[in-house]
Amino acid sequence: MKKKFERVYQFKITLRDSKPPIWRRIQVPETCTFWDLHVAIQDAMGWSDYHFHMFKIVDPSTGMKIEIGIPEKEFGEYGETLPGWRQKIADYFSMKNPKADYVYDFGDNWEHNIELEKILPREKGVDYPRCIKGKRACPPEDCGGVWGYEEFLEAIKDPKHEEHEEMLEWIGGEFDSEHFDVKEVSFDDPDKRRKNAFR
Repeated sequence: MKKKFERVYQFKITLRDSKPPIWRRIQVPETCTFWDLHVAIQDAMGWSDYHFHMFKIVDPSTGMKIEIGIPEKEFGEYGETLPGWRQKIADYFSMKNPKADYVYDFGDNWEHNIELEKILPREKGVDYPRCIKGKRACPPEDCGGVWGYEEFLEAIKDPKHEEHEEMLEWIGGEFDSEHFDVKEVSFDDPDKRRKNAFR
């Protein structure tokens, strides 16, 4: 049973160091946990959720930066990582504390800037979460982070590049880095995703 809510949080998610910027604007219920937000970010960006993730945000009750995600002691920078499914976004995000970092895949280290832009009343007849805007395609998984992605794009755009054929074959024949269509975004059930992830 879905929780009742009256307000939605509008976030802009920008892939750090992407040039030109790769970004999404999403709206999620105020009742979301950080796990729910993680799934919404994955689905809106176009990631496949194969790897670990982590949020870094200032805890307004202490003024200290904390980590929220999947508790794994070896990855923690600020002590214990809090489980995302137990932490509500409304307890941390506010217009006075609007920013967080979101890291996906600790190997490729995809860093995202998360910014709370607005807190809005819920619209009747609208399904949340929803993606309302964005620019450019999500990079392929496991391409080596932002710098690896730049090299990948150079290779597929230049037929004379020594890795042109290899990269095209790896990506499945074609890749349009400028493509993004809001209508193609669909959101998974975060509870089902969690059950599948931790079976």
